[in-house]
Amino acid sequence: MENSGNKPFTISHMNQFFIGLMSGTSLDGVDAVLVDFNGAPKIINHSYVPYDDELKRSLLALHVPHINELEESALVGNIISHKAHEAIEALLKKTQLSSKDIKAIGFHGQTIRHQPQKGYTLQIGNPALLAELSGINVIADFRNRDVAAGGQGAPLVPAFHKEIFSHATIHRAIINIGGIANITNLNPNSSILGFDSGPGNLLLDFWTKTHLNQAFDKEGAWAQKGQVIPELLDVFLQDTYFEKAPPKSTGRDHFNEIWLNKHLQKSYANQDIQRTLLELTATSIANAIHTHLKNVSEIYLCGGGALNNFLIERLKLLIPSTQIQLTDALGIAALHVEAAAFAWLAKQSLFSKPGNLPEVTGAKGLRILGALYPA
Repeated sequence: MENSGNKPFTISHMNQFFIGLMSGTSLDGVDAVLVDFNGAPKIINHSYVPYDDELKRSLLALHVPHINELEESALVGNIISHKAHEAIEALLKKTQLSSKDIKAIGFHGQTIRHQPQKGYTLQIGNPALLAELSGINVIADFRNRDVAAGGQGAPLVPAFHKEIFSHATIHRAIINIGGIANITNLNPNSSILGFDSGPGNLLLDFWTKTHLNQAFDKEGAWAQKGQVIPELLDVFLQDTYFEKAPPKSTGRDHFNEIWLNKHLQKSYANQDIQRTLLELTATSIANAIHTHLKNVSEIYLCGGGALNNFLIERLKLLIPSTQIQLTDALGIAALHVEAAAFAWLAKQSLFSKPGNLPEVTGAKGLRILGALYPA
């Protein structure tokens, strides 16, 4: 499914080129992938544009109410659109394509609030500006139609996982470990299941940035030097979110700095807290697998957390009877799956096909997701 980027390819008059853009709860930057949907989906190339520290601070501030947040969200949304355009331009340069070769862009935007229980989810970014800058059709606002239909608006990627990674006889699970971890159950003998299991990298990255001034704990090396604090882990796992049955979703609204500090009532070594946060991610994923995905045969990991070697080591120990590997083995690199999903969602929307799975989100039925901003 994936092209290394070094091999030439031919543009067919039947090309179905879509660009998927994704920036998740990790707030690290925007990923862009070019996907050819003519035949079996193929990732032609990819690009990445990081967010600078100032933009990250602005985004974090928008997760909580403050003065003049409406203007701030609009201005920051414009910056995100310019970052997205940078990623698109880099992608087109790599592939020697022009804007006319692309059917549409799937633009997720940046989630700053997610409150489906109150009837809304909010992703900022200016799709009209991105259409103007790129000269390409932009499809955005993928989550709100599902929420309007009574759903969680998340996770949306299980529909793509079902389309791309399902097997006729093998029971598989796809675990995307971004800022939040989400799980897709691809059981050939039952309906699909998908939900957020809890924190992925979000709390780990926050603690690493705070105490090491690094964006993330590479390969879990710092966490590996620490010791699990059993009583702290127990307190973390008592959060009522973990007890909820799917469909369910969560985000930075719930698991954040305030949530973490609330539980840090005693003085612990910083590396031990990091180790315990990693164990929280691993244990909450493993508990969800054991509770909701019994007898799964194969697990495939994607997202930034899939590159955390120590986290993967812990998952293999906590889920010993199941084969665990990266989605690379299924043809799509772990870091490109989520952006590819939004390219697929853009295709579904452009051709008036549903993009949600009601059994995953809890929506009343299948819905066409996204709003079109023509070039």
